[in-house]
Amino acid sequence: MKKNIGNKLALYPTPATVVGTVGEGGKVNWLLVAHVGIVSHSKLLLSIHSSHYSVKAIDETKRLSINIIDESFVADADYTGTVSGAKVDKSEVFEYHFGEAGMPVIEKSPLAMECEVLDTYEIDGFKNYICAILNTYIEEEKLDEKGKPDYAKIKPVLFEMPTYKYLRTGGIIGDCAKMGRRR
Repeated sequence: MKKNIGNKLALYPTPATVVGTVGEGGKVNWLLVAHVGIVSHSKLLLSIHSSHYSVKAIDETKRLSINIIDESFVADADYTGTVSGAKVDKSEVFEYHFGEAGMPVIEKSPLAMECEVLDTYEIDGFKNYICAILNTYIEEEKLDEKGKPDYAKIKPVLFEMPTYKYLRTGGIIGDCAKMGRRR
């Protein structure tokens, strides 16, 4: 028998990411964000508390990067979520380059996307951005034989909200849309 624990959000874990922005004067800022989701095959949702320093840059430029975290830099990524860009210059936390759309892309990130904000809505103190993916960058060795991202190789770090823990991803269980086929 299952116990009712109330109206708890229980869709975690989610991928941990670092969002890159370019603000006033071309200043790069980084922010750890785990409230990300898919809204279609080419659009995603990014949800950031409205009090974060990065919100101003996103609202002004309508552009950002989303950098997948792996274990090699999870501590630095965590740091970007614990200090404010209004008080600390986080531009030097990661080595980075600018992508084709002008957004900062973390060198250590195995997969990063430059995005453009299409729509914004605010709820419960969070700015929610619907974004179109402009460019996706991936280390070639992280692609499968068909040229698609191989998450068993990428090994993204996951974030779990109720206990505030980072989790490792596991191995492949099976092929989607094939395992459930009936003979």
